[in-house]
Amino acid sequence: MTILTVDHVTTYSYSRPVRLGDHRLLLRPRDSHDQRLLASTLTITPTPARLRWILDVFGNCVALVSFGAETTMGLTVRNTITLDHSPEEGPNFELSQDAQLHPFAYADDEKPDLAAAMARGFYDPDDAVEAWARRFIKPGGVTRTAELLMTMTYAIKESFYYERREEPGVQSPLHTLIRRRGSCRDFAVLMMEAARTLGFAARFVSGYLYSPEEDGGVANVGGGSTHAWCQVYLPGAGWVEFDPTNGIVGSRDLIRVAVTRDPRQATPLSGSFFGSREDEAGMNVTVDVRRSN
Repeated sequence: MTILTVDHVTTYSYSRPVRLGDHRLLLRPRDSHDQRLLASTLTITPTPARLRWILDVFGNCVALVSFGAETTMGLTVRNTITLDHSPEEGPNFELSQDAQLHPFAYADDEKPDLAAAMARGFYDPDDAVEAWARRFIKPGGVTRTAELLMTMTYAIKESFYYERREEPGVQSPLHTLIRRRGSCRDFAVLMMEAARTLGFAARFVSGYLYSPEEDGGVANVGGGSTHAWCQVYLPGAGWVEFDPTNGIVGSRDLIRVAVTRDPRQATPLSGSFFGSREDEAGMNVTVDVRRSN
């Protein structure tokens, strides 16, 4: 059992007093067999007039925040969580017999629920992403499902250059292929879209990354901010994590907060204010993930 504490602070600054509109916060981790939330503190300054919790269409826990008529020069959201993180020793590849080799077909009773996660979401007129993905299929031979996805994960880690990008949104998978560089969310989307071209159901994951460097382990790339990776649905194993930024297969060092069909649905914090664009003076985000035991 590993106890991890996450301190995530987001600060917005304004050049003159503004009135805040409604905000949507996607910051609370998903409870599961391999991670269990022990404590959570959400501090918002200025104090909201109302805060309520809902579950979105994916089962993510969302905080909806409304503010009063007062004006402010800034907004600070501090999310501190402690959780029991207990991933399996290795990736779960106990696949069903009929899913051991690629290609395979999902069961008829699962196809309706997986359909949206199988649909491609980005413009690719020449099918360059699919052509890239098919490089991992053995021509004329047997392609094992687990080996295919693991090799794709490691190929992105080894062949693409990681860069931190502060601007919102993601690059298209085609653009990432051309540039051979991107952020963690760009790499997650590339792998997600590549897996979909091969008939897999895949979805986007947003959360936090623990880097065990301070504890004598190997440093992970992408800490100090929120992190992104993807999941692929494999019969017999369920949704399996793939982090192409760090070459992680399985949930080791990964703290899930949100799973979505599209990366735009996983924005950690979004909202509005009443004023002009020139009133925005900047945003600062810090994320500190520490082991507590």
